Amino acid sequence: MTETKKTTSASGLESAPLEIQIAVDLIQVLEENDLPLEPTIKALEIVLKDFKNKRKE
Repeated sequence: MTETKKTTSASGLESAPLEIQIAVDLIQVLEENDLPLEPTIKALEIVLKDFKNKRKE
């Protein structure tokens, strides 16, 4: 991705809802680290479960 596209994308994200901004950041981190797909999905499921449990507390 070129710097121009990053800047344009970042500018568009500024007005996006917070959950979209967080999701984009998480996707970027995961993709940049070139993690294996299946273990990453399982790890995300664990994280999601943990965060949902924290909401109940």
